[in-house]
Amino acid sequence: MDINFNLGEPRKPNRGIKTQTIVGMGMLTALVAVLQLFASGIRLGPFSITLTLVPIIIGAALYGWKAGAWLGFIFGVIVMFTPDVAAFMAISVPATLVTVLLKGTLAGLCAGLLYTAVEKKNRTAAVIVSGIAAPIVNTGVFLLGCFMFFMEIVNGMASESGMAENILLFVVTGMVGLNFLVELAINLVISSAVVFIIGIVKKRTKIY
Repeated sequence: MDINFNLGEPRKPNRGIKTQTIVGMGMLTALVAVLQLFASGIRLGPFSITLTLVPIIIGAALYGWKAGAWLGFIFGVIVMFTPDVAAFMAISVPATLVTVLLKGTLAGLCAGLLYTAVEKKNRTAAVIVSGIAAPIVNTGVFLLGCFMFFMEIVNGMASESGMAENILLFVVTGMVGLNFLVELAINLVISSAVVFIIGIVKKRTKIY
């Protein structure tokens, strides 16, 4: 009896960690949804800004790249219900789904992988690298989807802005440039707070 009891005892912390992970991921998932719905009303240029990359990075840092990918996917799902995608849905629903869901998922996945790789050397650097990578991937995949599936929209917006002769310049300066810079700045400005949050949670929950 004593042997069986001792063998089973180490499993208790694992169950506790799993419960904490489920609770933590539930809270972060809800936060992603709330922030994205709130941010859909904050517009800079033709599109709303993204405030959800911060909780995605925190989730990826605490629970790994799979958690980052999941939170990024949820971010994409919420975006599908915002006005930003209406014009894209009118052209192609499948292409819109692929672009929107893929950009969020890959942003979270890359943030998680980079954080894990860099954290061994320096946690602050890991957060900064992840904070830079997430908006780059999110914006980059969106632009790739635009050039592959939605050039009609891009050309129309460029014509309205008087920049039809230089599509690339319009895309960089008028379509996503300002949003990208704001999202990047948000991530970098609060990076120290993110480092603090990650450190506290890992210390209290023993997530390593």
